[in-house]
Amino acid sequence: MLITTLADLHQQVAAWKAKGESIGLVPTMGALHAGHLSLVHAARAECDRVIVTIFVNPTQFNSAQDLASYPRTEAADAALLAPLGVDVIFAPAPDQVYPAGFATQITVSGVADPLEGALRPGHFAGVATVVAKLFGMTQADRAYFGQKDWQQLQVVHRMVADLNMAVQVIGCDTLREADGLAMSSRNARLSAQARAAAPALYAAMTAVAASVTAGGQADNALKAARKALLDAGFERVEYIALHDGETMQPSTDLSRPLRLLAAAWLGGVRLIDNVAVTPAP
Repeated sequence: MLITTLADLHQQVAAWKAKGESIGLVPTMGALHAGHLSLVHAARAECDRVIVTIFVNPTQFNSAQDLASYPRTEAADAALLAPLGVDVIFAPAPDQVYPAGFATQITVSGVADPLEGALRPGHFAGVATVVAKLFGMTQADRAYFGQKDWQQLQVVHRMVADLNMAVQVIGCDTLREADGLAMSSRNARLSAQARAAAPALYAAMTAVAASVTAGGQADNALKAARKALLDAGFERVEYIALHDGETMQPSTDLSRPLRLLAAAWLGGVRLIDNVAVTPAP
């Protein structure tokens, strides 16, 4: 069922809640791929009802050009979701999410400050605000997010904990292509040449993780990774860095859950990825 208005969504959700049914939410910006569908499968397995939201959120974009060029494939998305048992696709117009006079914003400190937060001012405020609104609109019991956007996932966890939101946030494993490239809606914008070079990002990251796990010097491994990406044809590496996977602060402490995160430009497309860094057994 496709729903486009908040009034219709509230009516449907109220009917489910009256019967005591649980609701699973998969928030997306559309241009769906197998990674999104894996979130739907997880929600379907654990919840009575599943809502997939498709909304290209304007407040989390730092570039009007990036917003305009973000892929929009509503018909294809609906076709992909049709066989998966999704109860509602909620695809609101912007004025349903941000009505006239809208004046509230949620900002999250700490986990939102480094990396994406530093490079894209206001991005995580846009993410936190729209996610909070989607939680309220859908009254979800569980919400499913991919781990590819690791920092975003930590921002959502922090917001839910701090604001006592009654929703369980579940992070699901990143799905990858056979050559290691993390699945992303932005991959569709890569030229054939760029797509061939793109797996170098995951390869460089796994090399850093292996080196650090084996006791190697983190700075040397990160420097080598930057060089490998530039040699592979990436135009620019915005960051490739080790951070605490929970606090998102820079760290090389293997007694804590470490995360290696990266953002780099290839063929005019910004790719992000992350991998866990764990001590050798």
